Amino acid sequence: MPRVVTSACKGKKHGDCVEVCPTECFYEIGDMLVINPDDCTDCGACESECPEKAIFPDDEADAQWVKFNAGADFGSLKHILSKSEITR
Repeated sequence: MPRVVTSACKGKKHGDCVEVCPTECFYEIGDMLVINPDDCTDCGACESECPEKAIFPDDEADAQWVKFNAGADFGSLKHILSKSEITR
């Protein structure tokens, strides 16, 4: 079960989650980040680092956010590998 980013990330994009992700599964979409569920190994490291408490296991998140993360066009989004790459 992958993690998903929810509405609490909108307009925040702290990036603490990105810094601890061992599989580099974060992407930037507009004013928030999303997780590529195909790359997420469900380690949970990102969830505990998020100051906004915006990241949840997919079975605990609202279905709209599970769908939003999974439905993102990762091929056209900016792959975020470090906090410094986030658009401010």
